[in-house]
Amino acid sequence: MQIVDPRTGAPMESPSSASSGQKAGDTAAIDDAHLIVDVDMSNFQQVVLEGSMQTPVLLDCGSHNSEASAQLAPVLEKLAREYAGAFVLARLDAEQNPQIAAQLGVRSVPDVKLISQGQLYDQFQGALPEHQIREWLGKYLQPPETAGPSTHEQAVEAVATGDTATAKALYEQLISESPEHHAYRIDYAGVLTSEGQFDQALEILDALPPQDRDSTPGRGVRARIDFARQAPAADEVNALGERNDSEAQLVRARFALGQGRYEEALEGLLSLMKSDRSYGDDAARKTLLEVFDALGKDHELTTLYRRRMFTLLY
Repeated sequence: MQIVDPRTGAPMESPSSASSGQKAGDTAAIDDAHLIVDVDMSNFQQVVLEGSMQTPVLLDCGSHNSEASAQLAPVLEKLAREYAGAFVLARLDAEQNPQIAAQLGVRSVPDVKLISQGQLYDQFQGALPEHQIREWLGKYLQPPETAGPSTHEQAVEAVATGDTATAKALYEQLISESPEHHAYRIDYAGVLTSEGQFDQALEILDALPPQDRDSTPGRGVRARIDFARQAPAADEVNALGERNDSEAQLVRARFALGQGRYEEALEGLLSLMKSDRSYGDDAARKTLLEVFDALGKDHELTTLYRRRMFTLLY
């Protein structure tokens, strides 16, 4: 198992991993006593400082009285078992060991530090969600080959495949594990929106802090709800027949939005904007901007159609 030196980019292989040849994810003959260790004044030197000369140490500085520490602990334990000896999880109660905490510069808990060769390589504070911790660890340690997708990755995949029942269950689990990570609640509201549960989705969004409620993802879910509620009925679309005037183009585009067919809707709106820019008080352009907001600035459709819209404008 290698840890990458962030200063040079060169991999550093610990002596223990070089000699054992053990792969991450191989949990045979490894129990929690070797993976997860509680540390204090009596063993900090041995486990953390001396131990990190052989195997990287993930030092979790927390507190039994901290709710955030309690939320983070099972996530770190799960990762320690998955990595199966690639690092040792050392748990320090900062309140009960204030001298060590002060020397480490711990000002709030949880505070997690990655230590190798007796040196601090990186750290993070707060109860980050599992997928962010995996990404953080992945900068330094090779992910275990046998590790499956994270709960968040499974939820995203379920949404992509239209399995809303599974997606809801997974997001409920994520919210329970990381109640302060409001992005999960926004995603959950998005799944409810896909099922037509608009009122419940809005209740979740309205309960969020303003910075999350008014974020791009939050506004995006609200826009999707508005699209669905304002979409014309199928009978209205069918009644258009072969009409292809400006009104018909806008009706079809809004119907596609209500169905979640964003690329079709964007194409129709762009066509209307090109043929009749002023129709409906610039309705095509205004609706395009609403769709971009709903999808998010980094979505591939936003990038493509925003560029095409600007080409028409300028």
